[in-house]
Amino acid sequence: ERLVYHVVTNVLNNKNKELKTIGRDTSILKKTKIPFPRLRYTEAIKQLQKLGSDIKAGEDLGGDDETILMKEYDQPLFVTHYPAKIKAFYMQPDPEDSNYALCADLLAPEGYGEVIGGSERIWDLALLEKRLEEHKLPRKDFEWYLDLRRFGSVPHSGFGIGLERTVAWICGLDHVRETIPFPRLLNRLRP
Repeated sequence: ERLVYHVVTNVLNNKNKELKTIGRDTSILKKTKIPFPRLRYTEAIKQLQKLGSDIKAGEDLGGDDETILMKEYDQPLFVTHYPAKIKAFYMQPDPEDSNYALCADLLAPEGYGEVIGGSERIWDLALLEKRLEEHKLPRKDFEWYLDLRRFGSVPHSGFGIGLERTVAWICGLDHVRETIPFPRLLNRLRP
């Protein structure tokens, strides 16, 4: 949250001329204030259904759903506590209701979608092994990951940021392709 706020604020303060050059209306970016609003997955589903989405409880938010939802917000929004079944096996279950994961996606306004996904990670080896089985993933492919817990672990979290999508949002670009310096294609693995 503070990282995104810091980046947006610094771009506005130090690269305003460049944003004007590319035609970015900065009024939306200026509304980026912390703390960002938060919405639990179950509330997001209800809100989406009221807004006309045909999404059902237990389904992951798609790009169209994110766009519909973000028409209601003029700054980034955290959607938290997704169903554990639709998220990665390594996400820590919510201790209050293990059907949900301690996770969050950060959605950018103006239809840019998810820019960050993160969660608390499972640090207990037995639980991690159980979740691997529940997701029907081949254990042999994840032995290296299990070893990270096998030899000791502590409570921790992690996240990934979609840099291209974040740049597209900050710059107000029409498509994320405009931010990719080297195309990533099936037959092109190196720049």
